[in-house]
Order: sequence, then C-alpha cells, then structure tokens
Amino acid sequence: MDGWLSEVQRRPALFVLCSSLGFRLLHRLLQNLPRPAVVDLPWKNWKWQNLSVSLVHSLLTGTWAILCMFQYPVIMLDLNSFYTPWSYLLIIISTGYFIQDAGDIILSGYARESWEFLLHHMLVNQGAFSVIPPFLYVVLTSHYVGGAVVALFVEVNSIFLHLRQKLKLAGVAKDSLIYSTNKLLNFTTYVSFRLGAQFYITWYIVYNYSWLAHAFYFLVSIMLMNIMILIYFYRLLRADFFKQCNHQNGIQKFAQD
Repeated sequence: MDGWLSEVQRRPALFVLCSSLGFRLLHRLLQNLPRPAVVDLPWKNWKWQNLSVSLVHSLLTGTWAILCMFQYPVIMLDLNSFYTPWSYLLIIISTGYFIQDAGDIILSGYARESWEFLLHHMLVNQGAFSVIPPFLYVVLTSHYVGGAVVALFVEVNSIFLHLRQKLKLAGVAKDSLIYSTNKLLNFTTYVSFRLGAQFYITWYIVYNYSWLAHAFYFLVSIMLMNIMILIYFYRLLRADFFKQCNHQNGIQKFAQD
C-alpha cells in the first residue's frame, strides 16, 4: 500500500487529471438515463446533468470521508499531518471532480443565464472555484489531508441539497412526502455535517494558529466560507420553513431556490 501511495504522490497531477476525466465520462454516461420531460429545455437539461454528477460525487466522497474517520479517528485530532493512503486518494478524486465541475460551469455558458444557480452551486460544492487552490495544495504537499477529509463531511449534506434542486427542477410539490422528507434530512445534515465540519476546522486552525503552516491563508478561506454557508442556511430556512411573499428580483429568487 505504501508503494502505491508513493507512486500516486510522485505523479499527483496525473491522477487528478484522471479523476477529472473520469467525472467527465460519467457526465456523458448519465446523459443516457431517463429524466423528467420538464427538464428537456437546454438550460434545465444542463442543470440536471450537472446536479446528477454532483450527486454521485457527494454520495461517493461523503461516505468515503466518514469511513476514513471511523477507520482512523486520530485524523480528527491531527488535521495537518496525519493521513492514510485511502484518505489521500479521496482528496485526489475530489480535486479532480472540483476541476471538472468548474470547467463544466465555465465552458457550458449556461451559468451566465442564472447567477442564482451559479452562487448556489459554488456554495453547495464548497465553492468549486475557491476549493481548488487549497485542495491542490493538499495534493501537492500532503499537508492538511485530515483537514480536507473533514471538509468533505459537508458532502453528506450536499446529497440532500442536490436532491432538493433536482426535485424543484422536476416540479415536485413542496408539500409532497418526498420533498418534505428531504427537507428535514437536508436541515439535519446541514447543521451536523456542514456547519459542524466547518466550525470544527475553524476551531482547529484558531487553536493551533501559532504553529500551523500557512495558518492565515487557511483561516481567511474558512472564515469566508463560514459566512457564505451561514447566509445560505438562512436562505434555506426562509425558503423551506417560513412562508414569504414572492418577489421577482434575483436575490429573492435565489432565496427560494
């Protein structure tokens, strides 16, 4: 296993590229699956495809991150230096996905048609554009692998956030059983896995700030993300748990998305 890990660490860029190509191939394969007729419009079709790939990534990496924690609980106590071959591979695969996802958003051209969805997508996916630099740092230096694994706990919540978006795209009523169930699971996992993971990493950096490498950069990055996820959490609560009047401007539309 150590020999395999050494091989990956010698050529991290190659394996990240393979991961990106793998998710791109998955994007093509998922096009053959049936989908609701309501998403046949080009913009909605791309949105559905993008969310489908994101859902697969969340199912894979969210489960993987939790298993890494159960297999080696010490990873929670040593976010900066401890890692295993499987945890390092997890970061390789996720980095490849984030690069593929950012490329899909940029090259599709559809993101310009809905800044609300772009903002939503950046927040739900831990900010594909903002996560790539720190994840590449982890991949290239093998430092903070544990921190990246804990950061991927948010993917457990992303499962239900992506499902929420797909249900809305498919026109599922908010008072339906499936939407209501997903709404409750979304809220629960948002608090436990997204907010919990983010605040734990924040506490770890602040507590060990004096000796952590590049602590200032990571603290600023995590604080910006904390602000964004709290704003998004507030908007989710307004949209799913509190009645509100419908407004036509973009900000209110995003609140309902």
